[in-house]
Amino acid sequence: MKAAGFGRNAREVIVEGVGRRGFLRAATATGVVVPLLSGGGPASASSRRPEVTMPRQILQPGVGPIDGRHYLRSLPDQVTWGYVPSLTAPPVLRIKSGETVTVDTVSHEGVLEDQGRDPAAYFRSHGVPAGQVLKDAIAIAAGYDRTKRNFDVDGPHVVTGPIHIEGAAPGDVLKVEMLSFMPRVPYGVVSSRHGKGALPRLADGSVPAGITLAEIMPPVGTDGRSTGIPTQYGDVSVFTPVKQGRGGAVGVMPGGVRREVRFPLRPFMGMTGVAFAASTTITDPALNSIPPTLGGGNIDINLLTSGSTFYLPVFAEGALFYTGDPHMAMGNGEVALTAMEGSLRATFRLTVCKRGSGDAPSVAFHYPFAETRDAWVPIGLSDPDGSQQGQTNDLNIAMRRAVVNALDFLQHDLGMDRAVAYAYLSAAADFEVSQVVDRTTGVHGVIQKSHFAG
Repeated sequence: MKAAGFGRNAREVIVEGVGRRGFLRAATATGVVVPLLSGGGPASASSRRPEVTMPRQILQPGVGPIDGRHYLRSLPDQVTWGYVPSLTAPPVLRIKSGETVTVDTVSHEGVLEDQGRDPAAYFRSHGVPAGQVLKDAIAIAAGYDRTKRNFDVDGPHVVTGPIHIEGAAPGDVLKVEMLSFMPRVPYGVVSSRHGKGALPRLADGSVPAGITLAEIMPPVGTDGRSTGIPTQYGDVSVFTPVKQGRGGAVGVMPGGVRREVRFPLRPFMGMTGVAFAASTTITDPALNSIPPTLGGGNIDINLLTSGSTFYLPVFAEGALFYTGDPHMAMGNGEVALTAMEGSLRATFRLTVCKRGSGDAPSVAFHYPFAETRDAWVPIGLSDPDGSQQGQTNDLNIAMRRAVVNALDFLQHDLGMDRAVAYAYLSAAADFEVSQVVDRTTGVHGVIQKSHFAG
């Protein structure tokens, strides 16, 4: 791929003669990763959503399979709670470009202040045995002291890193290959909090356009934020156990009278990013973990499962990669506020791509870009600098940027006439709401590779 560029190579290999029968073979040749099961083994080449099999044991720190060459735990001094690393943050691990790393990520759900900041007690109240509560979650809740937590201001996420990748410099792209995601525990949590989510009461007490006061969730009558005591805020957290179904592991919720609703697990990291903002303090608002930015972060795109690839523009020496917000399952929009949050053991391959090498799509040198085995995924954000100059959450802005990035990719990487590309997107591409709950909203396009295969 080095001679002609990422998109031109894709066009030469896929468009100019392989046909549909040779598509999967061509996809492998152009760097598309075959998905892995959560246990680390190869999935069927024809399976778009591989089954998730739960590990045979609780993946406490250091226990069970570790797929990567390097292994990073989420210790209290190796995480930042509610904030992402700055451009000058000291790395907790250094690796070479192209190496793999396994990260034991920790979900914030069950650890947060409105849940008591005591995961052992919180999960015990839901029938979880003590041995199935993660030791690193307990340690973070009890011993994190890098900052003084402010539940009403700080982000919720336990962010692990940063990792310095040798040779990465501003102007490069970091290629993040999602190799495997193993659930560490057989349960997750979905939370809805007052003033947040798709149906919030606004900060001034008003009602968002399009809904009534009675339609706000959680209901306004349960809003206890005036107490200043997070455990009395009236937030709602739905404990969600995992069971083994016929087609793999499923999350289970009450579905009405004498009925359960079951949905498949599809693990991915909600937060995958590189350092983007400059700061001398950990709790600078520009580093808040909630809004995604040009450096990625809390991007919340549910296509970024095992087998996908995420490309991020680099802004700092060493890139300073971080991850967090592990999800066991999430629908587009993430409307209630959170996904089915649950700790994952995540393995990535991190590779530096230089401009002109052809190893990354051209768009990725200035904006996050993703691909799956089946599709290219251009991304749009409503406010790509996060909270540095106020906050904009207009989905129209995110949509327009996703379309422009899609056009740039089709024109500059695949060689399409821009007007034809615009028509193609209207006729055959999908644009999906990534999420509406991270202050900065997101939209991503889905361009099917099979459309260019014959």
